[in-house]
Amino acid sequence: MTTAAAAAAAESQPDLTDPSLYMNRELSLIEFQRRVLEEARDPGNRLLERVKFLSIVSSNLDEFYMVRVAAMKQKLAAGKPDLSIDGKTVTEQLAVVRVAVDELMRQMYDCWQNQLLPELTKHGIAITDYATLDERERKAVDLYYHETIFPVLTPLAFDQGRPFPHISNLSLNLAIALGDPRHADGPGRRHFARVKVPEKLPQLVAVPAPGSRRKPAAPVYKFVWIEQVIAANLQSLFPGFEILESHPFHVTRDAEVAIQELESDDLLETVEEAVWRRRFRLPVRLQTVSAIAPDMLDILIENLQITREDVHDVPGPIDLARLRQLPSLDRPELRDEPFEPWTPPDLSADAEEDMFSVIRAEDRLLHHPYQSFQPVIDVLNKAAHDPDVLAIKMTLYRTGRNSPIVQALLDAIENGKQVAVLVELKARFDEESNIEWARALEREGVHVVYGLLGLKVHCKIALIVRREQDGIRRYLHLGTGNYNAVTARLYTDLSLFTCDPDLGADATDLFNYLTGYSHKSDFRKLLVAPVTLRQRITELIRREIARGSRGRLVFKMNALEDKPMIALLYEASRAGVKIDLIVRGLCCLRPGIPGISENIRVRSIVGRFLEHSRLYYFENGGEEEMYMGSADLMPRNLDHRVEILFPILNPRIVRRLRDGLLAKCLEDNRKSRAGKADGMYEFVPVNGAGSMDSQAWFIRHRAQIAE
Repeated sequence: MTTAAAAAAAESQPDLTDPSLYMNRELSLIEFQRRVLEEARDPGNRLLERVKFLSIVSSNLDEFYMVRVAAMKQKLAAGKPDLSIDGKTVTEQLAVVRVAVDELMRQMYDCWQNQLLPELTKHGIAITDYATLDERERKAVDLYYHETIFPVLTPLAFDQGRPFPHISNLSLNLAIALGDPRHADGPGRRHFARVKVPEKLPQLVAVPAPGSRRKPAAPVYKFVWIEQVIAANLQSLFPGFEILESHPFHVTRDAEVAIQELESDDLLETVEEAVWRRRFRLPVRLQTVSAIAPDMLDILIENLQITREDVHDVPGPIDLARLRQLPSLDRPELRDEPFEPWTPPDLSADAEEDMFSVIRAEDRLLHHPYQSFQPVIDVLNKAAHDPDVLAIKMTLYRTGRNSPIVQALLDAIENGKQVAVLVELKARFDEESNIEWARALEREGVHVVYGLLGLKVHCKIALIVRREQDGIRRYLHLGTGNYNAVTARLYTDLSLFTCDPDLGADATDLFNYLTGYSHKSDFRKLLVAPVTLRQRITELIRREIARGSRGRLVFKMNALEDKPMIALLYEASRAGVKIDLIVRGLCCLRPGIPGISENIRVRSIVGRFLEHSRLYYFENGGEEEMYMGSADLMPRNLDHRVEILFPILNPRIVRRLRDGLLAKCLEDNRKSRAGKADGMYEFVPVNGAGSMDSQAWFIRHRAQIAE
């Protein structure tokens, strides 16, 4: 090629680092919340499930402010000039986030007031105002106030002798203005006080139903918000004072606390201190009502040390996350039909054949929550009591409370097994629970490691070392989700049981890396971040690029943010590779850009269960390869965490996942949304093939998929 031709070819190549080719991650996260809100607005969903989705959006926005907005504010305060993936400054991002959140909040309250409230009333569940109660109802509610709420309340005054009280994170409070008729300056002088709404009491106070001889066909419920009940009875807290006005407010604090690992002598103590300090971080958002008096708002702004840009007017009851109370009502007809996860007969605890023999015969896969998580617990329980098991090693990230997994490990140590556990203390918002488990395990003699310096350990792996007639054999459980029996019923995840020798040897090397000292730089079959994962995924994508229009990629993940990976997918698209991306949450890739990403389709499935499994499929000219694991394509997963992707070595399982799980997700036209080049999503149109809800399909076929 001549110099001129080479220059012309280079000029025709697009700049794949151009910020305009990438979607802002914060706006993409907000767009995901809008998709969750669509489930609350969808009349095809049962009513109490719609209420649940609305409460989830509210809770998710709290976390968004605690983590993402807080991180941006920290960068702004530190003067860091970081640009986002789409080239925005921190100031620009905060501005566009404010606009996007305000619009989302408007849609949330429109959904609540104009869709869900009328439907709830129609179905015998009324959420009313205290002012609308009749005399009999008020007396009953006031009695509940005096007997149950009043003893819990602590009025806190703010004046020269009493400092402004600490306002805890995510707390709902009443700001109260009072007049003192006996004060020398006369009743016109305003006093300020704060009352915290008890979070441990029901946020919706039940109003007794009227007496009737006829029993209704379905239970009838009537509720009033607890803050209204408190506001109506404030005189009991401030006797002799005049209640001038009261207004609710809600504070969200910065929860993005950096853990100074390099300066730490004891990581556990350092994490404990960080959790304690989190309670006193500065607020990043104040929610209140537009009717609040200017002087009261000024007191809050000044003492919370926020700006007016951090104040959000809420057009209805503050903190809709509290609606989580309603789905527990005894109205099963208004909730999703329950189902029992299926357990393969040969993997059940009472199966005639030994579970280790089943795994020896063939790798086994489970698809949660459609298939039960119980076999994972049962395998660990069996290992804990099996005299031939010598050692158990595993990672714990988010286990939850009353964990049967931890109990199995405690049983194992009691039965003389060697047990080593890496408990990741830095799992955000699970630190306290993980600290408790770490200490409980240590007390019983388990070898506990708290994590690695500078890296979160996010991989999900359990290794069982067993003595058998032909020698030592290693059994593995590898998963995409946490060892948490509760979330295993709520999240879609995958579990693989295997005793493949190479994977077992890799697992041993991995645990030696986690618990000891190791500069291990290669593994036989596992892809391990931050060691080999990025490099190998890059090589596998480039292999498809080399095949051009015969190449095929299907990736399913929670998030896609890594710029080099996105640029590589753009390159693959330009080479003609057909790419399907099933991305639940944030996605910084823009599909459908002519000359850049017209061969890429992005889908997001939001439904009854939280999509959590990660799969990476490479067609490889018919010699298919598939990896599963804990890693999304994000910088933190590829470079700043210990993650694993593991290969599916059984061709039968590969076909099942390809033609079952991935194909059904791509066929979904009921809960799937298609990503567009502008970062927005729209429902996938139904083209005469009928309605397809992939999660509902998996429920119906839970005894078949992945088997």
